[in-house]
Amino acid sequence: MSVPKGRRAVLAGMLALAGAGLAGARPTPETARDLWPGAAEVVRGERSLVVGHRVPPAELRDLAARADRASRTIAEVWGPVRAVVVVPATDEEAALLAGAGRTGGLAALATVDRVVVVPTGYARLSGTGRDVVITHELTHLATGATRGGRVPMWLSEGFADYVGYRDAGVPTRTVAAELAAEVRAGRLPTELPGPADFAPGSPRLAQAYEEAWLACRYVAERFGEKGLVRLYGSDVDSTLGLSRAEFTAAWRDHLRRELG
Repeated sequence: MSVPKGRRAVLAGMLALAGAGLAGARPTPETARDLWPGAAEVVRGERSLVVGHRVPPAELRDLAARADRASRTIAEVWGPVRAVVVVPATDEEAALLAGAGRTGGLAALATVDRVVVVPTGYARLSGTGRDVVITHELTHLATGATRGGRVPMWLSEGFADYVGYRDAGVPTRTVAAELAAEVRAGRLPTELPGPADFAPGSPRLAQAYEEAWLACRYVAERFGEKGLVRLYGSDVDSTLGLSRAEFTAAWRDHLRRELG
């Protein structure tokens, strides 16, 4: 189903409102209702701005609290993030806001300047899962990952998961359950995941994220969290003093120790 031009204009207005909010102008629920009469809500956290369309205020306040916690974690690892979260009423609106062809199976997406929540996918997550997803996507905002071309995808996605799970307290074998099953069966990946492995519908999509996460975990444990940050946008040879082959071998050993 297509989205009418009027609705597209309103969505654009909501994003302009969100951007102005963190730039200093303080939006109010009344201002938002001018854009979506009787339906829009704006909630400001300590470090975040959440804008919703036909979403209960309590849900927006909960999201703002999660975005605030995520922002503090990201600041500790990387630096400040401009945390704008938009919560549309439907998955269709989410796809439009994110410029995505489809959102099936996703809980949120990052664009260059905001995180867009996918209502159906987000609703299925546990509280911990929601924290991880919001932190992951806000990390993409902080690093500019969605601009593309700066870092390999395994590092972009692995770093976002590293920050997302950093304070979650979830056991490694729980996070990497699919990959752990393969490793216990004697099947280790031979190379770091590439762009095709992260494509929607990839048969080993979960394992690709788990492989990338554990690659970044390995770097942080061996070279320190600052070493992982230095690696972002660089390469393993100049940053870690390892060739690609040496790094891959060390990562595979790490998988065997962690998941075997």
